[in-house]
Amino acid sequence: MTQHPVPQDWNTWDTQYHTAAAHLPSGLRVRAAIVAPDGTVTDGFTWRVGLERLGHHTVDGEYAEVTVRAGEALLRLVFTNPAANVLAGLAELLPGTPDGTRVRLIVDKLPEAAPVDLSRWQSTLPEGSEAGDGVVTLPGAGGTFTWAPVGVAVPEVDFDAARTAAESRAIGSSGWLGRSAEGYQRALTWNTVIRTDLARVITPTSRDFVHAGRRGFYGTWALHGWDTFFCGLTATWIDHDYARGIYDQMLEQATDRGMVPNRVSDERGRTDDRSQPPVGAYTVFKSYLSTGLSDETRDATLLSDAYDRLLGWHDWWTQDRVGPLGLLTWGSDPTSDPKSATVDSTRRESGMDDSPMFDEIQYDPKTHTMDLTDVALNALHAADGEALAAIASRLGHTEDATRLLDELAVTRTALEERFWDEDAGHYRNLRADGSFDIHLAPSMLYPLLAGASTPERARRSVETLLTPKLLGGSPPLPSVSRSDPGYNRHYMRGRVWGPVAFLTVEGLRRYGLYEQVAQITDELLGMFRVEWEEHSHVHENYFSSPDEDIHPFEARSDFLLSWGNLLAYLAMQQMADARPGGWRFAHPGRVATLTNLNLREGRLSLYADDRLRVELGSLVLVDASPATVVSDYSRSSTDVSAVVSSDGPVRLGVPTSAGDTVRVQVGSSPASTVSVGDDRTVEVVVPSPGTLVTLAA
Repeated sequence: MTQHPVPQDWNTWDTQYHTAAAHLPSGLRVRAAIVAPDGTVTDGFTWRVGLERLGHHTVDGEYAEVTVRAGEALLRLVFTNPAANVLAGLAELLPGTPDGTRVRLIVDKLPEAAPVDLSRWQSTLPEGSEAGDGVVTLPGAGGTFTWAPVGVAVPEVDFDAARTAAESRAIGSSGWLGRSAEGYQRALTWNTVIRTDLARVITPTSRDFVHAGRRGFYGTWALHGWDTFFCGLTATWIDHDYARGIYDQMLEQATDRGMVPNRVSDERGRTDDRSQPPVGAYTVFKSYLSTGLSDETRDATLLSDAYDRLLGWHDWWTQDRVGPLGLLTWGSDPTSDPKSATVDSTRRESGMDDSPMFDEIQYDPKTHTMDLTDVALNALHAADGEALAAIASRLGHTEDATRLLDELAVTRTALEERFWDEDAGHYRNLRADGSFDIHLAPSMLYPLLAGASTPERARRSVETLLTPKLLGGSPPLPSVSRSDPGYNRHYMRGRVWGPVAFLTVEGLRRYGLYEQVAQITDELLGMFRVEWEEHSHVHENYFSSPDEDIHPFEARSDFLLSWGNLLAYLAMQQMADARPGGWRFAHPGRVATLTNLNLREGRLSLYADDRLRVELGSLVLVDASPATVVSDYSRSSTDVSAVVSSDGPVRLGVPTSAGDTVRVQVGSSPASTVSVGDDRTVEVVVPSPGTLVTLAA
């Protein structure tokens, strides 16, 4: 069983209180509360009530910081883990807090944990603290505290230095990207908790959404299918082991028939009747590509750990979800759950829940599917199969790879012949009688993700659908067309969703539609930045009209939902994107920095100003003019290759094994031996856009 972070030592493990540090395996918990001058105690801070600002949070709990509010009182809380099993904390009331307000520490245990023997623990508290039965009230404006096993030396802690050190290792951003990298990382790390009933580390989409005690919809934890795979994808640049653990937490829930369930939770169990959209192989493969600059260095265990279960899930769809038209169709199998085999459960398998696309559907008891065949499922299954074939090939499963590619060809043909509406100029869903359905959504562009479309059809689809009255406009990509009779801007009936935007934009990138991609990512980044930088929110979904308020509870837009960071990820990909053919590096057209992406070779950073610079640690990989685009980039110990488009000379870093000279080939010109500069680069000039350049040690 893969778990990362490892379930031990201090971290913000508790599912209910993000103002609590807990120790594993002992279960000891120390949580903070604000005591008002009248004695009122507030400790139930959630993302909707009391959160003021999320600070940095490392994956392993070495550092975590959060500021919370109770009325006019502001509490800054810092937890650090300066040595094994040692907790050092800082709780300080900030200026503006009413006189007489105090900080209280509540010392107890995690739910489901065995009783904690406090005689095994020692604590240090500020002078003047008032200690009672499991409660410590700090003096004045607060202070520092520690908990450690008896006999363990507690080092001195400089909290400012600890913060600087932790943040220096985090993904960073500035300029056009603003502080989006903060929200990108913290939406994940602040949502990583412990399932105390199973001693399993999990990263649910949101602590609030899955916890009844935080006004959520489940008991104390829940995991969802495609949500988890998107979390794993964006976790990759933070920590590869972290990403692997996130993927595994869902893959280990696969049924005997291979289905990855829609949901599993402590309160409602596992949805054995239905799954969620098949994005597993696509996200795992993209994670793998993102871990290094070539297959020589990438983390192949991401593939090998997941392969068998991803293959089982892929094949399950063709075994269990063939609908009335002989094509893959969302469904729900009859089980002992009274909610199974219903219209609602088939909608939920789509991941689009209350989308107007499914307002008129019926349940077909013969096929156990809805009577509407969605282009999204067929396109996503094709993209999943293509990624799975690439994984199989890398792992040496050649027979599987051949079979998957043969099936891919059949599915692509079906997408083109069955779902394309020539009169409309785009792909459409199919009703049970084979006619085209009236509803339009970004999923009509998913065939581009699967590589099924011709370039002409791809461009025509985009030009037809991405208009202000349909799926374009400001902001772009509402979850259903603005022209739809069921569009009402609420939840899946019109909001902008990270997963939908990601899958759509990935398809546009595949077909080189970068003008449209730039417009979409810029708008979505702006929405993300406002909510993060002004409110410390990473939303479940975002408004599709600027006059809509997504902050009330009734608006159903969770304030810290992990997959909301996909909007930031889309913008980051404009600068650095790992694709099957190699990395793409480009200047976003604005001054921006993106630093500390975690690769196995080191930390990748990009700087876009009057130059485009790509660096791996202290090594320069690319130094070029802002107009330069480097694609299909790969760097191993012996070779560097890239397709370069530039209006001037480009400096490329040489392979690690290169000496004082390197062999350079530009396009079809004869190779030449070139001296390596002091910065370990060589200068090349490309004669035309899209020129292949190779460097060999």
